[in-house]
Amino acid sequence: MSSAINAEYKPAERGNWEGRKSNPDMGNQYWHQQIELLDINNFTKQLPGLPPIDVALLGYVCDEGVRRNRGRIGAHEGPKAIRERLAKLPIHFESKRVVDAGDIICVDDDMEACQKMFSMAIADLLKQNVFPIALGGGHDMAYGHFMGIWDAINHTNKRRVAIINFDAHFDLRPVEGRGNSGTPFNQILSEFEEMDEHVDYFAIGIQQQSNTKELFEIAKRENVSYAINYDCESSSMEMEALKNRLNPIIERNDYLYISLDLDGFSSAYAPGVSAPSPLGFTPYFVFKLLSFLFATQKVIAFDIAELNPSIDRDRHTANLAAKIVDFVVMNYNV
Repeated sequence: MSSAINAEYKPAERGNWEGRKSNPDMGNQYWHQQIELLDINNFTKQLPGLPPIDVALLGYVCDEGVRRNRGRIGAHEGPKAIRERLAKLPIHFESKRVVDAGDIICVDDDMEACQKMFSMAIADLLKQNVFPIALGGGHDMAYGHFMGIWDAINHTNKRRVAIINFDAHFDLRPVEGRGNSGTPFNQILSEFEEMDEHVDYFAIGIQQQSNTKELFEIAKRENVSYAINYDCESSSMEMEALKNRLNPIIERNDYLYISLDLDGFSSAYAPGVSAPSPLGFTPYFVFKLLSFLFATQKVIAFDIAELNPSIDRDRHTANLAAKIVDFVVMNYNV
């Protein structure tokens, strides 16, 4: 990665991937046995003679955006915590080559530089036809993630990307000086509007008590689609209604970028976030909808944001995050 950018790239470490041993006659049984380590700086050197990489995990070690948004810091520890829980899960994806591509680390509170380096890493992965799963980190990660996607596809004939965001918040706050964890989708929509490019944005799980009237007005002005948390249930009727609302967006876009903020879950499932709420959705709802979205074969990238291990309870949130990542790997169509 470029040394001219005020951020740090740290290659993956085997120490993050430890777990129990299994019968060697059965082959790899757990994530820690199956995962490979990748240094993005030597990416192209590692490809010859090996099967192609299908999926790469990339950490966004930054919670400067959370601090700027007056949240509780600690999300910079999220990527490590997710890896540690993921390492111990059994694998059911032997046919897929999955790597840990390391971390992009914020330096000197320079979130913008971290986002820039992160976007470059995402673009590098996508240009090699690798599906990125980003581990946060604050939700400001989404801005860098989307810009990396755009960099990878901008000069192709398939360049329409819709954003599907599972979240209690719109994250459409106006940028006042500098961005933060509450501004990424406002930044994306505003910048692409200036380029005469339309971006569809659908937010799932929006909580009225967690968003001001101004944010609902911004959502209306920007033609943002959203589903209120009360409509995010896993019953067949409500799930079909939501799918019917998503279908037009899916059909008119070439790709889907899925972002999942853990604070969208009920705090019964995800207490380890900066802004927990008892009114969020359930894992069952999310897994059902993710299955539907991945079945479209249009998902180009995925990230999971806002895990704060310092306020987690019995690693509940880290465990949930790890199982979501595992679910995504199993459902991603190579």
